[in-house]
Amino acid sequence: MDFKNFFNKQRKVFKILVIAIWIFLLGGVFLGGIYIWSVQTDFMGLYGGMPSLKALENPENDLSSELLSADGVSLGRYFRYNRSQVTYDELSEDLVNTLLLSEDHRYFDHSGMDFVAYLRVIKGILTLNYAGGGSTITQQLAKNLYTQDEELEGKIASLGGYPKRIVEKTKEWIISVYLERNFTKKEILAMYLNTAEFGSNAYGIKTAAETFFNKQPGELNLQESAVLVGLLQAVTFFNPVRNYENSIAKRNEVLYKVYKHGYKINTRQEYDSIAALPIELDYDVANQNKGLATYFRSVIRNDLMAWCRENGYDLWEDGLKIYTTIDSRMQRYAEEAMKEHMAELQKLFDEHWNGKNPWIDEKGREIPNFLNDRFKRTDHYRALVEKYGEGSDSIKIMMNMPHEMTVFTWNGEKDTVMSPMDSLNYYKRFLQAGLMSMEPHTGHIKAWVGGVDHKFFKYDHVKQGKRQPGSTFKAFVYGAAIEQGYPPCYEVVDIAITIPVPGGTWTAPNADGTYGTGDKMTIRQGMARSVNTITAYLMNQVKPQNVVDFAHRVGIESHLDAVPALALGVSDVSVYELVGAYSTFANQGIYTKPYYITKIEDKNGNIIENFVPKTRQAISQQTAYKMLYMLKGGVEERGGTSAGIDMELKIDNEIGGKTGTTNNASDGWYMGITKDLVTGVWVGGDERSIHFRNWYLGQGAKTARPIWEKYMLKVYKNQELGYTKGTFQRPVGGIDVNLDCSRYNTVESDSTVIEEEPAWNPNDFQ
Repeated sequence: MDFKNFFNKQRKVFKILVIAIWIFLLGGVFLGGIYIWSVQTDFMGLYGGMPSLKALENPENDLSSELLSADGVSLGRYFRYNRSQVTYDELSEDLVNTLLLSEDHRYFDHSGMDFVAYLRVIKGILTLNYAGGGSTITQQLAKNLYTQDEELEGKIASLGGYPKRIVEKTKEWIISVYLERNFTKKEILAMYLNTAEFGSNAYGIKTAAETFFNKQPGELNLQESAVLVGLLQAVTFFNPVRNYENSIAKRNEVLYKVYKHGYKINTRQEYDSIAALPIELDYDVANQNKGLATYFRSVIRNDLMAWCRENGYDLWEDGLKIYTTIDSRMQRYAEEAMKEHMAELQKLFDEHWNGKNPWIDEKGREIPNFLNDRFKRTDHYRALVEKYGEGSDSIKIMMNMPHEMTVFTWNGEKDTVMSPMDSLNYYKRFLQAGLMSMEPHTGHIKAWVGGVDHKFFKYDHVKQGKRQPGSTFKAFVYGAAIEQGYPPCYEVVDIAITIPVPGGTWTAPNADGTYGTGDKMTIRQGMARSVNTITAYLMNQVKPQNVVDFAHRVGIESHLDAVPALALGVSDVSVYELVGAYSTFANQGIYTKPYYITKIEDKNGNIIENFVPKTRQAISQQTAYKMLYMLKGGVEERGGTSAGIDMELKIDNEIGGKTGTTNNASDGWYMGITKDLVTGVWVGGDERSIHFRNWYLGQGAKTARPIWEKYMLKVYKNQELGYTKGTFQRPVGGIDVNLDCSRYNTVESDSTVIEEEPAWNPNDFQ
């Protein structure tokens, strides 16, 4: 054989083979490059868009906005996806190592794609022994950030299946390269944990740690970290609350990988001991019905959304930090005070009615068809009509069909079986309440309690709800009189005052049904005892329109009817308005609009807006201080409706107080003023027809004032808050009239308290 000739021929074949291989490789690279280019440029709309380079360099994920108290406590979040960011330094060492050893142990050695892991995947497919995917943490971050965005899908992805998966995988690789170029490994790892979903409405490691363990990410131990890392594989299947056995098995699987890599778990015996431990949860899913200031968070949401629209932000996704004036400690005291008293009051109310229906008309008769009429106003009824048609018998059947539900009680939530009609009947019997506390000098709202339980009663009784203020409105009648020159010691005879009105006359009776005793008293005494005839006399002297103007100047924003009966509080106002208006007296005549946001920061901590209170000089310092002296009469005068407040509050302390009770005791009010705080409380039924039959039991001194007392005692007890007892600030230059009314028998006494009087009822007068 001619070996030389054979070798030459084989060499030619070998050259051809090498050339063919190079052509194949170069062609593959060329075609692959064309494919990568076509994906990046979305050629003919086949692949869908890619995020811009700017977006890749500054990746953003939707972030919840957080509401913070004045003392730095989180009051809650506004979110579509409950997510907050953390940095790498805020992650515990156990969490970082558990994630890496379980998911991507070569993370710090590869550049976004782990080719060793890809070979393992290929081997698993060929040997039918699949051992998991080959995606790196960088690729998973890319997927979390971009490839799940439907706007980036193209025509091929719309086919679904493998074509869609191939395009997504290609994008993951491309994006991973960009991420690795623009971020450090630590930044990428933190971003991944910030964008991951953990179930139970928790997005990102911070909210996941808070939701499942009530911890911060830096506090997570090895077992807790393993539970959360396991959730990354399937948020429902491995949820420790819904599927505990699955979760503990997954946790142990993750811990076994940690053990195999030699991190902290050194022996099999040690691993077995840890694997035998239960999962110790402290589970609490964040929502707007839990935590402090739930009504406050709900009410101001609309204000925040309006601000965001005007300034180009998204409250739900931009990670804003909203700093409020609310003090978490005072908010807690207010909520506790309301809960303590309202639980007792509800028990008294239930015993008072003894199973009878509490919805009655002005003559004390039960209102017929009350529940049926109210049910027809509900969303549930409208849904039934839409489904079955107006007048269908099915509606009545569904209204009365029992089913399982959880209801509110003052002893905690209770699982029971009720029909929708039974539920309405149950909830209509509850008394409601509202409280707002404000610093008069700054306008800062420190506490806001809009109701007894936000989960079951959504309606806010601080700003959203408006009711007749009863005798708390008398402060504006007396204020207008003081402004016109009537001194607090001015004497008036307690006799009936008849005032002409269109179609007849109006005469105000006192609480006992009489029309005056014929005795003389100062207007301070008249206000302290809340005597209607004295107030009616002043209303006739100063005229209703002047009272309306005065009330609007000091802070009442609602429409007020300029009629004589306004003296007894017949026009609806809110707790929010009354507190703001009374604060004008405590702030030397300067009205400061109540406000609750001090500043807003973006997600990077940059201040994007500062807020300052709106103020105006509403009345003179002289008038304001004289009104404080008038309001102090409720505490100091014999028969004053605030004379019975806790002695601990009165010692070394100047207090102004005014009770209020509307007709038939539908609404009970209390306004309490100290040098640093003005607090208003309202208590009443869900509707005006729901109240005590006995007016004495429903008066503001019994229903609302105790809440104020409990709250203030708690506030003064906590010296760290800085609210101390003391005296009101005097006007510069002193007082221009004599405020010593002692010759009119002004004394401190708890023994002869004359109770509140009802507001005017048009049916009572001719």
